[in-house]
This record gives sequence, C-alpha cells and structure tokens, in this order.
Amino acid sequence: MKKRKLGQNGPEVSAIGLGCMSFAGFYGETSREVSFATLDAAWDAGIDFLDTAELYGGGLSETIIGAWQKERGKRFKIATKGGIVLGAPRGTNDNSEEHIRASIEGSLDRLGVDHVELYYIHRRDWSIPIEAVTETLETIREDGLIGAFGYSEISPASLRLAASVAHVAAVQSEYSLWTRQPELGMIQACAELGTAFVPFSPLGRGILGDIDLDPHSFRDTDFRKPNPRFIGRNFAHNMEHVRALRAFAHDRGWSTAATAVAWTLDQGAHLIPIPGTRSPEHLKDWAGADEIAFSEADRAELARILPPGWAMGDRYSYQQLVGIERYC
Repeated sequence: MKKRKLGQNGPEVSAIGLGCMSFAGFYGETSREVSFATLDAAWDAGIDFLDTAELYGGGLSETIIGAWQKERGKRFKIATKGGIVLGAPRGTNDNSEEHIRASIEGSLDRLGVDHVELYYIHRRDWSIPIEAVTETLETIREDGLIGAFGYSEISPASLRLAASVAHVAAVQSEYSLWTRQPELGMIQACAELGTAFVPFSPLGRGILGDIDLDPHSFRDTDFRKPNPRFIGRNFAHNMEHVRALRAFAHDRGWSTAATAVAWTLDQGAHLIPIPGTRSPEHLKDWAGADEIAFSEADRAELARILPPGWAMGDRYSYQQLVGIERYC
C-alpha cells in the first residue's frame, strides 16, 4: 500500500484508510467476529490508518478496535472524533475544553492506548469561536494525548480561521464521484495550508459498487433509509449513472468500488480516502485502488459519464444536516 502524509508534520499513513462507523451497525447488523475479520483484512492489505468516533455506537467501534489491537498485539494509526453530546438531541454539541478532554480520555480508554495520531472535532459547537477551539486542541496536543488535530464537515473559511491559530492536520468531509462540494474551495484550501483532506464515504454509502442496492431492504435504523438520494425517482436516476460507471470500470478490469476510491486519490496527493465496510470481502474490492493509474482519456470519460452535480437528491436529509457547515 502506498503512503501519504497526514498533515504538514504528521506521520505517513496508508494512502487508503478504513472508516469504522459500520462496526457500530449504522448500515446493518454486524458482530465482533466479522469486525475482527475486517480489521485483519485491512492489516493484511497494508492499511494502517483507521477512522472511528466516540459517537459510533456510543464507543462500540472504538471498543472493538481496542480489543482487536490487544488480542492481535498490533497497533493501527488511529483517528477518532468527539464534540457531540451523546444521548442528547441531534445537534447538541460541546466543544468546551472540559468536554473535549473528557471525550478524548474516554476514547483512549476504549482504544487501549495513551494517545491517538489524530483527533477531530466531529461537529462544531457554534457558541465557541473556532479559534478558541483550536487553542484548546493545540494545548491537548502539547500535552501528548493527541498527535495532531482536525475538523469534520467545516467550511474553507473556518479552516483558515483555525489555521491562523495552529496547524490543522486534517479536514474530513464527504467526497466522492457523487458528492463534489469540497471542490468548491476545501480541497484547494487544504493543499494551500498543508492540511490532509480525508474524504469519507468515497463509495457513496455503498452505491458505487458492483451490486445493486435495494433501499426497500434497508432497516429502519440504516443511516441511508431517510437519505434523499436513496428514495424513489432519485435512486432510479442515480443507478443509471452508477451502471455507466460499472461498465467503465469493468472494461478496464477494475472493480467499481476500486475505481471510485482511485478517483478520490487522483484528485490530489493530500487526499486520504477512508472507505468504510463491515465486510472483509467488500474491503478486498477496493483495497488495491492505490495501484490504479488513470489515463487522460479515462479522466475525460469519467467526467463525461459522471459530471459534477449528476446525483439527484441532497446528500443528507434535513435531520441529518444538523451541525454540518455548508458553504455553497
């Protein structure tokens, strides 16, 4: 697996990381055994960078990762997130130093480590200026609990304000062939500031794969159930484009998932995508995406069949949009 640098001063990590939200059942039932098998497959593929959060199952994802590391005697480079008040109504966030420190300490305990390589503010607390939050994070970094810090789902303007206080190692936002908003300033701002840009959901929450999804089979607790892009006419329209992507990929001997991840890698050397899965078989579909090299003709064809804005429907429902900083 090729390597990329996690921010200006950060360590080198695998060019593709593993998003671990699925370990907490956000997309369907899973188990400790299957999660362990997925982590085994990631390690064997050369993936050494995991992304998790306090929110994922109220610490369940972190607990599974910690148990795997203890049992296997191996150590991933880990990014985790906090700042959302667990058990409170959606949109209740707390970025105070007291809350962030308590969240970090809980994460470290569940992960079984004394520090993590990267810590994100999962969602902004609008009552506290981002400069003040950055001061808090820099103090915690100096204390040695975190190697670096970043923010999730912020705007380029907020990134620049934070970076005026201290180096922001990474920004995490949804970015894929069907979600292109970061092209309107965030990818460029990260490159300018030496900040890694970490695309989550580079597989479009599972739609950019070789198997048709069936939204009617989604459980009520599935994160995609209320998502506009998976409903009715929107979903039918979107699948037409996905099938064109599949044909493009298969003509070249690539899986659709690997092609989608490779596309994010191709958008800049500072991008580190973190596709998520709860299946070792699905992980193997895209783990070799760093070896795909697009020709100019390939790039032109992808731009033709999947132009910016092709996806029908918003990327989140109104309820899911709470706390997201929108800038366009």
